[in-house]
Amino acid sequence: MAVLGAGAWGCALATVLDDAGVAVTLWEPDPGAASRLERTRTHSYLGVQIASSIDVTADLARAVRGRAMLVVATPSAFVRSTVTAAASHADSGAVIVCAAKGLEVGTHLTMDRVIAEAAPGFPVVLLSGPTFARELAHGLPAAAVAAARDNAPALATQKIFSGGRLRVYTTDDVIGVALGGAFKNVVAIAVGVSDGLGFGDNARAALITRGLNEMGRLAVRMGAHPLTISGLAGLGDLVLTCAGDLSRNRQVGLALARGEALGDVLLRLGQVAEGVSTARTGAELATNLGVAMPITTGVAAVLYDNKPPREAVAELLARDFRAERD
Repeated sequence: MAVLGAGAWGCALATVLDDAGVAVTLWEPDPGAASRLERTRTHSYLGVQIASSIDVTADLARAVRGRAMLVVATPSAFVRSTVTAAASHADSGAVIVCAAKGLEVGTHLTMDRVIAEAAPGFPVVLLSGPTFARELAHGLPAAAVAAARDNAPALATQKIFSGGRLRVYTTDDVIGVALGGAFKNVVAIAVGVSDGLGFGDNARAALITRGLNEMGRLAVRMGAHPLTISGLAGLGDLVLTCAGDLSRNRQVGLALARGEALGDVLLRLGQVAEGVSTARTGAELATNLGVAMPITTGVAAVLYDNKPPREAVAELLARDFRAERD
């Protein structure tokens, strides 16, 4: 198998697969970074050694040629370009497993649809769920879901990734899994802002619950099964990302509440916080579909329209009263 992307998530997944006895090639697009990783075998954020049995390369053709499965672990902004380049070298029939979570800027497409356009004819699986890379790399238990419209590639992904540290379930609700994985990051930014402003546990619980509600409204509008948003890729990932100290998106919200500029926050993090781009793209998508998503819209206003976080929260509280299921 090939893992495309040698960031924290890609290295963690490569470690899981290597521990399961799978032959893994890990592709890092930067030749200098690939050389350093090959030499030092360390990932500073994960705090683990990368096994010598994992082949590290900057040669994409060598990474994907002859592989039965390609795992895309790049940020969502690079999924299309990575898959387009990889497909020209990959064997026909190779399963593309996408571990990136987000929406494509401009097109508003979910990652499965981006891959379907970039690599027509290749089976596509989304791998999602409440999984912090650092915990997974250290062998702590976790659960995820493999989503595909056809059962065979989902079952193949389940079999390969399930092991001592990771339990994988399957579903055919690709759109529900895609949207749950994307929008939980936006809600986590909102929760970080609330926590940073000192609004307490009650407000956090309310934001998580109402965030789940608006995620579900959009998902059902786009054809997802409503129970998917209550599963691992929805509620499970939402709770983890909103409450976990390792959540980059929550850290963004905390920093914004302290008055830090977004650019400074992202530079200090040194890693992609997917909720930043998803907030604006998701708000646009919701508007186009006529779906009310006030938390997503509020986060986008704080990130891109310089709206003060306290003002955004005040607007949420001042919305018209309505029934809970509306």
